[in-house]
Amino acid sequence: MQITLIRHGKSLYTENRKLTCVDFKNWVDNYNVNGVFEETEYPLDTLQNIERAKIIMSSDLKRAMQSALLISSDIEVVPNPIFREADLPTPSVKLGLKCKPELWSIILRALWLCGYSKECESCKDAKIRASDAAQQLIETAYKYESVVLMGHGYFNMLIAKELQKKGWKGKKRTSAKHWMSTTYSY
Repeated sequence: MQITLIRHGKSLYTENRKLTCVDFKNWVDNYNVNGVFEETEYPLDTLQNIERAKIIMSSDLKRAMQSALLISSDIEVVPNPIFREADLPTPSVKLGLKCKPELWSIILRALWLCGYSKECESCKDAKIRASDAAQQLIETAYKYESVVLMGHGYFNMLIAKELQKKGWKGKKRTSAKHWMSTTYSY
């Protein structure tokens, strides 16, 4: 049995100017409602994993669903909110600091890992959800032999850790690059 985790394609939302923490919250909202760029070529390993799959599970966010549909023409795609990215917290004070979105993501993810989760799911709850998501993928793999998840960088990593705890073998770390796949076998 195989479970392949793929990170969605590159977002159509490319705004990269320096933002306040308040503006960053709006940036995330825009990022979540946009689709992805269609590529002229996709990684060969990813395409081979898609070909082996009998079903594609997907986050219900537009960038993941659209990625799944772009890369698979005749395989059923099943979206589910359990596979959504782990949200970032909202700063509790207005900071005069302006950063690019990538830096805000790093800062807020670090705070989230330390226990700060204002207006979002806690790290502990995200790990529980990742365990539930991994179990759902395992059950689907038992039924279909090979399943692909079109998901998100950080949450795919959490799912991978849970798969490994349950005895699945594969790379210790998932790829954070768009369209890249990491496969786990049992």
